Amino acid sequence: MKKVLIVDRPDTPSAQALAGEVKQWLTQRQLQVVAPPVSKEILKDLDLVVVLGGDGTYLEAVRILQGQKVPILGVNMGSLGFLTETRIEDLYTNLQLTLDGKMQMRPRSMLQVRVVRNGQSRIDQRALNDVVLERGPYSHLIHLSIHWNGQFVSSLKADGLLVASPTGSTAYNLAAGGPLLHPESPCLVLTPICPHSLTSRPMIFPDHQKLSLQLAGPSNHGAFLTVDGQTVGELTHEDEVHIEKSSCLHFVLRRPEHNYFTLLREKLKFGERA
Repeated sequence: MKKVLIVDRPDTPSAQALAGEVKQWLTQRQLQVVAPPVSKEILKDLDLVVVLGGDGTYLEAVRILQGQKVPILGVNMGSLGFLTETRIEDLYTNLQLTLDGKMQMRPRSMLQVRVVRNGQSRIDQRALNDVVLERGPYSHLIHLSIHWNGQFVSSLKADGLLVASPTGSTAYNLAAGGPLLHPESPCLVLTPICPHSLTSRPMIFPDHQKLSLQLAGPSNHGAFLTVDGQTVGELTHEDEVHIEKSSCLHFVLRRPEHNYFTLLREKLKFGERA
């Protein structure tokens, strides 16, 4: 390893102070340390990203990488820290294990979302967690038509609809009543948000085909598209939203003894009685 990017939680003095300490620690070990923003040339030369913050900061680091195959070590300085798993007290131990090549790079699938209007692509982004169509400030429900692999699935009236990767199944999807997916599952989950129907339920799809969504209501009823928590555009009935597995993989760093189910129990109190 030669070059490391540090992404810290913005406007958080403790994260900025820790970033300075980590930079000094890495520099003493003859590594070059950089901070955002970074050029495409620097991105190509990165060997590691260290995230100091919460899951939102982690997702920002994923956006910065633009699909580059660079592992991320997430250090939790937020509330939940499902993606930023490393505790502050384990930071330097895990950093040393990383430099010694003793951490594991675990691949995570990502989503590719494309919005097409009149045959022209107007939005093309990747998501690690989820893609959400929601009504935003509008008071009306949104009416969506859902297709998978060109086959009509159903129509839906709801406050919104989210499509989550296995990694994102523990985020908004879980809060909306969707199922937990093991992060290595080759699938994605479609979860209605407050559907106006007792029969609208989450559905799990294989990730080797494409999901297509389109507004099916009145032409003046729009919706908003959110990718990993960031609103990227407003949609009309003329837009087709295509979601499929991205050709890019994301890589997280974990200790060899890492256990996903232990993480569920620690972070989400999985299996505990109320």
